[in-house]
Amino acid sequence: MTDFERKLLVWANSFTHCTYLNPNDFGDIYPQKPFKKLLAVGAKKIVNFSEIPENNLPKNSFQQLKKHHDNNQNWLFGYFAYDLKNELEKLESNNVDALDFADIYFYEPEYLLIFDENSNKNTEFELITEKNITKENLLKEIETYYQDFYQENYQEIQQKNSPKPSNINIQARITQEKYIQTIQKLKAHIFKGDIYEVNFCMEFFAENVALNPLEAYFLLNELSPMPFSAYQKINDNYVVCASPERFLKKIGNKIISQPIKGTAKRGNTPQEDEIIKQNLLNNPKERSENIMIVDLVRNDLARSAKVGTVCVDELLGLYTFKQLHQLISTVSAQVTDNKEFTKIIQNAFPMGSMTGAPKIKAMQIIENEEVTRRGLYSGALGYIMPSGDFDFNVMIRSILYNSQNQYLSFQVGSAITADADPQQEYEECLLKSQAIRNVLAKL
Repeated sequence: MTDFERKLLVWANSFTHCTYLNPNDFGDIYPQKPFKKLLAVGAKKIVNFSEIPENNLPKNSFQQLKKHHDNNQNWLFGYFAYDLKNELEKLESNNVDALDFADIYFYEPEYLLIFDENSNKNTEFELITEKNITKENLLKEIETYYQDFYQENYQEIQQKNSPKPSNINIQARITQEKYIQTIQKLKAHIFKGDIYEVNFCMEFFAENVALNPLEAYFLLNELSPMPFSAYQKINDNYVVCASPERFLKKIGNKIISQPIKGTAKRGNTPQEDEIIKQNLLNNPKERSENIMIVDLVRNDLARSAKVGTVCVDELLGLYTFKQLHQLISTVSAQVTDNKEFTKIIQNAFPMGSMTGAPKIKAMQIIENEEVTRRGLYSGALGYIMPSGDFDFNVMIRSILYNSQNQYLSFQVGSAITADADPQQEYEECLLKSQAIRNVLAKL
């Protein structure tokens, strides 16, 4: 991360709201392009999701989001938490939730910086704001803030917000033994025919943590740069995200989803790395996981698509990141004319890669077997444009932090199929969490 990006985020972090979407130069590598590079700062308007529905109808946050967008036609940044599923289906979430994030949150920024993806200069961006300030004066303001406040107080800030490693006592919400027992129960559901795949997740957490979330993001992005990386601050709630996965993108009348299923560690040498890649690509279990979820995503997109337009653009694409290898598939469709953008999201939410199939039955089983409410984890974070186009990631490989109650959480999961080996699934979860563990050990 460049010095300029650090200065930008230090300035942005002084506001109550900020969202940084960082594609990490994956523009020519990731299929269908990664996130736009965007920085949203300050909250000009916050979407009101507390309205009471008329005529005793069930609450519909998606409809309230559409109403706000229709009336304002501005950029929106925010997230959908996994537990919004309860508004879409007859489902519930009764497990432990110490983070206490809202189920949905969107805001219009005071400042929006849209970076030029065709330029190598970080300072090349379009500024959108109603403030009476030029781009040049904003850059001066950012530099002044960084020099006058941050550098002078850096040591004090570090001492206050960054505990010694021993102070971050990471605990598992369930034991390894309990995890393995649960996987056996899930496989029993599969053998009975209740489901044929399910994504099971577990939480790691720490209490009484005085974290510096921005420093955590700088470090995580260095260790694990990803195409759907994000840093978000909403009052006392922070997201430090290194996601490799796209949930759903709309551009014009085209929608794109890119489920990831299939994970392997990096090798210690180029030769070992190549062997691991080929083993992943040819692993029957990993391939079947991916193909099952591709089929589910095809069905989800078909609910919004013109007949005959759902297409698998790429099946089982093998992509390499700094920490691991992944199998990524790309599914696209042409949406029907005048389809509401919120309905498109609603028809595919939550994403199949984090639930299982059949989706509703899998979510019922997840609620019974997991012990932590997922909240924002396995939800989606991103933006909505004035046109109604949007792009959202899958909220995985992320640190979630509530600074008010000093609670830190990260969850990991894997797809369970009939031939899943419980011990290997547990080890895959540890692999996915390794970058986060390394970050927390260094702060």
